[in-house]
Parts: sequence; structure tokens; C-alpha cells
Amino acid sequence: MKAQKWVVLLLFSPFVFGFSQDNTTLFTQATAYYNQGNYTKAIANYEQILQNGEHSAALYYNLGNCYYKRNATGPAIYYYEKALRLAPNDKEILNNLHYARNMRLDAIEPLPQTRLIQRYHTIVYFFSFDQWAYIALTWIFLGILTYLIYFFLRRTRQKRAAFLVSIFCLMLAAGSMVIAYIQYQDVTNENTAIIFSPEVHVFSEPNSRSEALFTLHEGTKASVLNQWKNWSKIQLANGQTGWLISNNIRLLNDF
Repeated sequence: MKAQKWVVLLLFSPFVFGFSQDNTTLFTQATAYYNQGNYTKAIANYEQILQNGEHSAALYYNLGNCYYKRNATGPAIYYYEKALRLAPNDKEILNNLHYARNMRLDAIEPLPQTRLIQRYHTIVYFFSFDQWAYIALTWIFLGILTYLIYFFLRRTRQKRAAFLVSIFCLMLAAGSMVIAYIQYQDVTNENTAIIFSPEVHVFSEPNSRSEALFTLHEGTKASVLNQWKNWSKIQLANGQTGWLISNNIRLLNDF
């Protein structure tokens, strides 16, 4: 696996991705460490960038690669999943996430979804909410531009066409903004977590004296339904629920 190709862009245009000059230097050094096989130092640099408050799909992707090389299934899947939230449908991220998921010990079969829900996810998550917002701004610009052109046209048919195109662009902008908002709400309200511990027992109640329902291993994805003291109630993709100690998981929306 190679470090994310976006590092080339970061070197020449750090402000495009919101990286400061210091963080760009850390990113460059980390990528060099990765290529040398020194994954411990690479991770330290990438995590320092996170501590500095910077986030990007490239950063999470490279962290996932480092942990994958160290056979740390939980952290690898965790960071690939975070990268995917910022760059949905990225082929490199999806490919590496697929390999990391194959390292999991747990085989959780998700509940079947209706075609309507599948189409909903296909449309809403085709781009990230940031990308949908930029698309909306693009349509707004085109709508305003074609509306201005409308005033300079003389023929009635051309003016009508320009006006209709302007309205159509603004409608597409409104739709893009709605999708961006829906996805943002989905992501911020979603309490999805990744199991980080090599093995964890899931109980029927938030205490270790209750019945042990099943055992999970690192890399398994679950939704957090509730929390009580140092316990979390989770639900798996197959509908199973139970309680586990909270420090065994890490939330994906923890940016």
C-alpha cells in the first residue's frame, strides 16, 4: 500500500487542504517514514497533526495504512472509515478498507435493506457533505450567471431559455444544499464506533455479573445506542444488542 497520493498536492499547495506549513512538514516527514517502513514514527507525526487540529481524508487514509502494515485491524478500519467520511467513494480508501475488513474475526451479516433505502444512501453519500456544499455553490454561480446573460439577450426564445436554465440551476443548488444538510445531520447524529480491543465480551446488562451474550473482536463496527457510567449499549448490523465497557470502542464522529 502506498501513502496517499494527495501528499504531492499538499507539498505545493498546503492551504488547499487547510494544512499549516508546520503540519505540511510533519505530513511530508511522516510519508517518508512510511516509505522507509518506520510506521511507528509515521503514526507519531500523523497523530501530531491531528493534535494540532488538522483533519483530511489523506491524513486518515495514511494512518489507516500504517496500522494495517502493523496488523492492527481495529485502528486500521477506524481510520479508513474516517477517511471515507471525508472522501466517499474514493477507490483507494474503499479498496484498503475492504482488505482491512477481511482481517476481522467477526462475520456480521447486516440486515437486508429496501431498494428505497439503498438508493437513498447511494445518492446522499455519493459525495461528502463538503463536496455537496461546493456543488451547490457552483450551481448558484451558474444560475446567477445565466440570469445575468438573460438581460443581454434580445430574442425572446433565447431570453426564455436563459431564464429557464437559471431557474433549473438554482433548483439543483437547492437540492444539493438539502442533500449536504441531510448527510451532515446523519453523520453528526450517528453514534457509530469501532471495536479497538482484541477481544471484548458483550453483556445483557451494564455490569460484568450479567449474562455474557457474545464476544466481539477488534475492527467490528457497531452503533452506540446508550451510555451509562463507563458502559455503552451497542447494536450490530445484524440487530444484536448488548453492553460493553466503553473504553473498548472508539466513536467515528470523534473529530
